[in-house]
Amino acid sequence: MTDTVSRRSALRLLGGAIAVATAATTGLVFPSHAYASMQARPEAGAGPRVEGLLAKLTLDEKISLLHGATDPNSLGQAGYLPGVPRLKIPPLRLTDGPAGVRVTAHATALPAPVLLASAFDPELARRYGRVVGREGRALGQDVLLSPMVNLIRTPYAGRNFETFSEDPLLAGDLVAAEIKGIQGEGLVATVKHFAMNNQEKDRNAIDVRVDEQTMHESELRGFEAAIGAGAGAVMGAYNKVNGTFACENKTLLTDVLRGQWGFDGWVMTDWFAAHSTVAAITAGLDMEMPDGTYFGAPLKSAVRNGSLPESYVDRAVRRILSVMDRFGLLDGSAPPRPDRDAKAGAAVALEVAKAGATLLRNEHRTLPLTDGSIAVIGPTGTLPFVSGGGSAHVVPDGADSPLDAIRARAGSGTRVTYTLGEDLFGKALPASALTPAFDSEGQRVDAGKTWEYDGSLAVAGTDEWTFVLHFSSAPTARPQVLLDGEELFPLAAGYGEYFSGGLVSADPDGLSVRRKTLTLAKGAHTLKITAAGGDAGLLFRLRRITGATRAQDVTDAVSAARSARSVVLFAYEDATEGVDRTTLQLPGNQPHLIDAVTAANPRTTVVLNTSSATSMPWLARAGAVLQMYYPGQEGAAATTAVLFGDCDPGGRLTQSFPVDDAHHPVAGDPLRYPGVNGTEEYSEGIHVGYRWYDAEGVRPLYPFGHGLSYTSFSYDDVSARWNGHGLDVTFTVRNTGRRDGVAVPQVYVGRSPDLQLDQAVRVLGGYRRLALRAGERRRVTVRVDARTLSSWDARRHAWVLGTGRRAVWVGASSGDLRLRTGAVVRR
Repeated sequence: MTDTVSRRSALRLLGGAIAVATAATTGLVFPSHAYASMQARPEAGAGPRVEGLLAKLTLDEKISLLHGATDPNSLGQAGYLPGVPRLKIPPLRLTDGPAGVRVTAHATALPAPVLLASAFDPELARRYGRVVGREGRALGQDVLLSPMVNLIRTPYAGRNFETFSEDPLLAGDLVAAEIKGIQGEGLVATVKHFAMNNQEKDRNAIDVRVDEQTMHESELRGFEAAIGAGAGAVMGAYNKVNGTFACENKTLLTDVLRGQWGFDGWVMTDWFAAHSTVAAITAGLDMEMPDGTYFGAPLKSAVRNGSLPESYVDRAVRRILSVMDRFGLLDGSAPPRPDRDAKAGAAVALEVAKAGATLLRNEHRTLPLTDGSIAVIGPTGTLPFVSGGGSAHVVPDGADSPLDAIRARAGSGTRVTYTLGEDLFGKALPASALTPAFDSEGQRVDAGKTWEYDGSLAVAGTDEWTFVLHFSSAPTARPQVLLDGEELFPLAAGYGEYFSGGLVSADPDGLSVRRKTLTLAKGAHTLKITAAGGDAGLLFRLRRITGATRAQDVTDAVSAARSARSVVLFAYEDATEGVDRTTLQLPGNQPHLIDAVTAANPRTTVVLNTSSATSMPWLARAGAVLQMYYPGQEGAAATTAVLFGDCDPGGRLTQSFPVDDAHHPVAGDPLRYPGVNGTEEYSEGIHVGYRWYDAEGVRPLYPFGHGLSYTSFSYDDVSARWNGHGLDVTFTVRNTGRRDGVAVPQVYVGRSPDLQLDQAVRVLGGYRRLALRAGERRRVTVRVDARTLSSWDARRHAWVLGTGRRAVWVGASSGDLRLRTGAVVRR
């Protein structure tokens, strides 16, 4: 073999040739990389530099490259690989970054990926990736632990905001574009979590039972697109898939990832997701993170005692070094690290937040806001909701509050008032209720000292209380508070303390916050507090939220709403890695607050800063609903621009919004979600998201693809033609209103009459984002590729083209299909 074509490259070339020959005779459809791989190009794992280094490495040095270690100069990133200084193999720093670089230094806090996806714009996703890629390198990082492409399967999943969509095509398009942006800046992208990691509940142990067709037609399509885009690394998931942990699952890591898709990068675990040594590395795992529990001393022992051939260690090292070589990290050819461009990052953050802003409802011309007084209501009206919790948390340069942005935009001629409406951080305990009294609003404990309280709390009447503890120490050193002998704020198990939320886990002063809700009977309750000052001293507050305080907050909000022409009510739902939601309802007293405010003023716009789909029992009385998810550091400016009509709300839903907790794909079946006795069955099969609603005849609250504009659009003159490689669907879109606006026409394709396989009623075949001036007409052609027209045949373990006459629809959403035609698909 030459230096430019390795043995593995040659095998892939041969495989590509076989694929083309097979497709020609059987009608099977193969991924695009099968054709691209026939082009002679250097294989990342075959260069003489990598092989030369591999030959010089000792076994200990090889193993040091296969597991994480402690960074002597950490910037707070997630992981570190020490490198081998003797051979000038540099260290690798690995950082979280689904919505910006997650380190202790400042970085651009981009909107959540689900908001990015709402723009239906792969080019915007590429520029989003470029911001993260540049900043990652500027902040000394080498590997980005992102993007996440797991499908939105259940509306309860705690990380739905970190991913893109319930639709495989849209998710695949966006992840591929973002990876190209990230890696174009020289940062290695890691697509995650491979695979079927579609919930946080029991994520470390749940066994997902899923058939082959379902896997390939739903979850795996996004991962395949990421590999096709050149992702350097893959992160294995926590969960099991068909009885085997994902990080030691040969079917996933070797047969699919490398055998079918030709992946030549490396596979790492999610943090602490390894469960074995020999089984994992032979299945295809290359790196354990963040330490060497299994790939440290146990790996060396396995090689020394003969239970593992050293060739498996070499294989894993080769994969890692090959990616490093590809990115110029071994020979010094990587470009110099750039400086952060905070201004450019902020500009992209603002553009994405505007583009993804999704207007769900707009009755009686509630929006755009016009002249007259405005009442802003809700805690996130003054507290910027930048991002969700867990791996998505970013330290931004700054973030304005929506209230300030609205006041600035409205100008001095418009009266803008603010009312809390819903209390996040509690009110002071009444001094008269404490015996003996103490300063519950600011108790300080000096370093090295311990402060204790042993008294009682008097409750005037039976009520629901939420105790809110604010404290300045590390989570594990917070004060102990016992009420009637019960500890109110026990430490969460495992890493639960680090997944306590994004918005609600810290107060505006920067103190950490924990909550406990319980019903208290009338009378006296024992209260004991023990607080240790530790090395640096401690400040803590103990507050409460009760039925009485909630009622007063709502009364104040209703009064403000009645006194204003328009109301902007900010509602929130705080999601984080490690925890699933338990309901689609907004948390706390918010549903009652919205009911009361909309009854008082029908010109109320509800702005939703939520992670995923939300039920809206209050919808009929709301004038408008604007879905902003977690909009990043420029969220206030973007939200304000949309509210006042300075830009069109350009977003569309990338997930179906159910009516309530009883009407969605995993409702009423605990085996489907969250699992029973550690096992979960994806019994919905290929009917994920809007496909389930179509198959079951269930009407969602809002369908996939839905989103309103401040103008109107017509769709006309559709035709569809088979071109030998896919369908060309051509139609005309016209802006029929008086304002410029954004349309997102979507093409859906129906079943093949020739396939004896389970098929969806219709699937998204393509889409186009169009900015049209008032009155502008544009002729559009959307290509539906052969892959989208194919189904996975588990008997052949291959894609099969769905021939015959296929129905084609064009519309504004999966529930608003305005044009229909058809075309014959042929082999």
